[in-house]
This record gives sequence, structure tokens and C-alpha cells, in this order.
Amino acid sequence: MATWARRCSWVRCCPEPVEDAPLFDDLAEGPPGGRALWLRSEDKVRLRLVHWPGGDAGTVLLLPGRTEWAEKYGPVAAFLAARGLHVLTPDWRGQGLSDRLVADARVGHVGGFRDYQADMDAICAAARRLGTPAPLFVLAHSMGGAIALRWLIDGGRAAAAAFSAPMWGIVLPRGRGPLARVLSLGARLARADGRYVPGTGPATLLLDAPFEDNPLTGDPAQFARMAAHLRARPELALGGPSLRWLGEALAETRALARLPSPPVPALTGLGGRESIVTPAAIEARMARWPGGRLDRFDDAGHELMMERAALRERFLEAAAAHFHKAGRAG
Repeated sequence: MATWARRCSWVRCCPEPVEDAPLFDDLAEGPPGGRALWLRSEDKVRLRLVHWPGGDAGTVLLLPGRTEWAEKYGPVAAFLAARGLHVLTPDWRGQGLSDRLVADARVGHVGGFRDYQADMDAICAAARRLGTPAPLFVLAHSMGGAIALRWLIDGGRAAAAAFSAPMWGIVLPRGRGPLARVLSLGARLARADGRYVPGTGPATLLLDAPFEDNPLTGDPAQFARMAAHLRARPELALGGPSLRWLGEALAETRALARLPSPPVPALTGLGGRESIVTPAAIEARMARWPGGRLDRFDDAGHELMMERAALRERFLEAAAAHFHKAGRAG
């Protein structure tokens, strides 16, 4: 198992035994035997991690996007478990049931994007303690795709990676990129960077916007399922990002764009109706990822794993086949 652990000691990252955390099984619809755990990152942030057991084909780090929570991915975990894969899904710092980082718990905030790497260290430490099987695979959505790419570039060891609409660039209104950077810097200097990005607030799209023309999914049942989670457990909800989060995210995507692709087999899915992350940044990255593959889903929105059944299953089948091929090669 140590062959795939990131360069951190689980004794340093996770000095105390992991403790049970809440898991809302009635919402998750995950595979049997799921368990949620509290972890503590090296910088003392409390994180929630959900482990869904599978077979002996390996372990998938299923890394969510901004605003998301572990139970949302229960059906995805069930799909992967049926194919012999354990699944570990975190609530990133600042969202889900993990520690919120500013007084207004609805603000999507982070001190720096590198902080998410401390979350990754804690997750890997927990995987070692839990004894989940090698090889390790990464399945990352949106913001999770930026975190995963940084982790892989910095030496994180995975046999293969699959990405769903990775956040390697952020869609902003034309000409607003420089303004967003200036606003973020100004708010930071004024110690007001924990405030919402202008035009956002505590509202969440799933509860405060209609299904029609939403950018996430074309499946009304999936949209309703996600909204039902937040109505049942409002503590999982997250609103708009903070000015600090936006500034850090823009800086991280610019930095990642300058770096070479890691030597890991990669598969990326991109929807034809993508409007949240930048398709051009994804296309550019995959064009220079040796052995990488970009699959397009013309009628899909941002969330391929929450799309209509045919699109969702096509992406997940491709990801599972990608993992199994890499596992056999290793």
C-alpha cells in the first residue's frame, strides 16, 4: 500500500485514530458498508472523509468540486464498487461537513489553493490506515480536478487519473479576469477577502434557481436529487465563493497552465454545454498530455457524473475501463 502514498507520513498527518463522522446513508444511495470518518489535516482543519468499500481492484480517490458533499457521489461509488473498486470521497475544507473557514458558513472560502494539498495528505494517510487496496486511482470533478492536477505534478502517486470538467480555467464574463484579480487583491489588503464575490451570496443554485437552463445537468431527476439533499441537510449547502477563493483559484489555474503534464495515464470528459470551467484550457492541457485522451459529450452540462443516464454511464464506464487497464499494466 505504501507504494502509492504521497510523500507524507501518516503518523505526521494523522496522529490520532480516525473517528466516526456522520454519513447520511438515506441520501447517499451508496454501496453497502459505507463509513464516514473525521480526519485532521496537518494545519488542524477537521475534514470528513467517506469510505465506500469495494473489491480488490484498487482504490479511487473521488475528488468533488466546489460546493459539493460526499453523499452526492453515492451512486457513483456504487457503480465503482460493483467493478471492484473502493472509493474515498472527502468534503474539502470549507464545505460539506468539514470545517467552514469564515464566520459566514455559506461563503466558499480557502486561505490558499495549496491548503487543499494538506487535505490530500490527510486523505492518503487515512487510506493507509484503513488499508484500502492498491493501486490508487483519481477521479476528479471541477475544482477537484485542479487539486488533483497539482497533487500529481507535485509527486502524488496514482496509477491513472480521470477528470470530469476539470477546473483548469474559470469562465468569467469577457474582460472581467483582470478586474477579478484586482478586486481579490484589494479585498485581501483590506482584510475583507472573506466576503462574497460581487453578484453572489449565500444562495445556492440547486435551491434558488429553476432546473430550466441550469448549467449542471440535463437530467431533472438528478437535479431534484441534489436539491433534496440540501433541503434535508441544509448544513451541507454552500453559497458563492469568497474574493479570496476566486483570487487564489485564478492564480492556481494560471500556475498550473505553465507546468508540464504528469506522467500518469489520463482521461478527461468535457460536456458540450460547459459554461463554468474553460473548455479551451482543458483542450490545451489534454493536447499536451502524453497518452492523454479527451472524450466529448456534446449534450452534457458541467456535471457528467450527474447527467442523464446514457451520458453518465458512458463516462463512468470509460473511467472504470481506464482504471482497470492501468491496474493490469501496473
